[in-house]
Amino acid sequence: MSSRQNLSPCPSFQHAGAAGPCGGGGIRIGEGSRLARWSAPVESFFVRNRHRLVYVHAFMFVLFIVVIVGPLFLPETGGDATPLNDLRLAANFALWGIWFPVVFLSVIFTGRSWCGLFCPMGAAAEWVNKVGLQRPIPRWLAWEGTPLLSFVFITVLGQTIGVRDHPEAAAEIFGGTMLAALVIGFLYGRRKRAWCRHMCPIGRVLGLYSRLGAVQFEPRAKIAGGDAYTEKGICPTMIDLSRKSESRHCITCFRCVNQTAKGGVEMTLRRPGAEIETIGSHHPSHSEAWFLFLDTGVALGAFLWLVLPVFQTWRQNVGVWSIEHGWSWMTDIGPWWLMSVHPQRGETFMWLDFVMIVGFMLGCMVMMTAVIAALNAVAAWLARRGGARRDFKACFTELGYQYAPVALMSLVISLGAELFEPIRWTMFGPAGVSAVKAAFFLTGVVWSIWLGERILASQEVPARNRWLPSLPGVVGIAFTGLLWWPAIFGV
Repeated sequence: MSSRQNLSPCPSFQHAGAAGPCGGGGIRIGEGSRLARWSAPVESFFVRNRHRLVYVHAFMFVLFIVVIVGPLFLPETGGDATPLNDLRLAANFALWGIWFPVVFLSVIFTGRSWCGLFCPMGAAAEWVNKVGLQRPIPRWLAWEGTPLLSFVFITVLGQTIGVRDHPEAAAEIFGGTMLAALVIGFLYGRRKRAWCRHMCPIGRVLGLYSRLGAVQFEPRAKIAGGDAYTEKGICPTMIDLSRKSESRHCITCFRCVNQTAKGGVEMTLRRPGAEIETIGSHHPSHSEAWFLFLDTGVALGAFLWLVLPVFQTWRQNVGVWSIEHGWSWMTDIGPWWLMSVHPQRGETFMWLDFVMIVGFMLGCMVMMTAVIAALNAVAAWLARRGGARRDFKACFTELGYQYAPVALMSLVISLGAELFEPIRWTMFGPAGVSAVKAAFFLTGVVWSIWLGERILASQEVPARNRWLPSLPGVVGIAFTGLLWWPAIFGV
């Protein structure tokens, strides 16, 4: 569901600066021309070379196979091994110390460029689509909740099988995702990327955070009415280019850019976060706001079970209760494809571990979503009382986006923690690692608070009334930070 009824006719780039209904999300006079000097040569380069991207995709596909499959044939890692002298650890560092954090941070600067320029899964899905069945995209696949279920499933399974610790688990997760992309690509869509638009768990997350990005592709002659979906046209992710008003589905493939056409699409640069500052004019999605709450909660649970002592206490209590009530199966070792079974590495999960990890992660997801949604509802109610020219649902949806920066930084610091580990071996030591993490985290917190204020401004809440509806957002952001603190910095 989308808040279409509150879409503003104002463009994404507004030469009036902070004035006007867009609430300051535009580019001031002079700033646009400076940004154009940067965007024009970049656009020209990719337009000239977009036919060569097939070679990039082929290279990335081979690299994907090497990084995912190669470690399965390497000897076990020794006790004194490091990424510099052990290929298994090097491959693991490439995934979690480079690929993951860099891809997520890149959305701030280049949008979903990973998806359109480098991702081997999306490219492979499109390749097989050319020779596939090309059936109509079914409703269950196009449902807004499909990528959420995909993300939750992959995140939970990744934890139960130890995706960050075992090469077999990484091969299962990434190899299985590649297989799913190929199947979806073979079955559905006609020369389109149904996988990238509707089911990729990482793609939807990157799409959400790409609203913070500095890169946007805009039609030169936009048709009013807001973003729309169409399977016609050149866009591989089914964007109606003449109505394009948001960036979440755009994979930065440059196919839509025609520099000689008056009505074509052009690449523009903007201030990071500008789209969310004026989210009301960029097709805000109610389901996307809920996706932000839910995926942050389940990702949080994926780390808290590893570091909180209370998890082990609960596990012990549930194990004793199960034995006392004759549930002996809870102490049986589960299948390798569903949980971590690596006795040679000192890690073997029982059904008890599987049930506890899944239950804990889903519980964290529900708890965090309930708290943040409640605070967001209070903020929306106060915004309405303070003069917001939106209905309650629109206020709730738009204000939900203020959590994007703190959620993004939390994911980068936690899942991509290995990115910061080399600092430990410099003169700054462990204190340097914590300082850099804290700087990233504080940036997300401050940015989220700023976006909350700007969203209220775009809703035309008078400046003197904004402090009160801002408070629930500040509390929610602080609550998010408090929960992520042990996962990021330790208990």
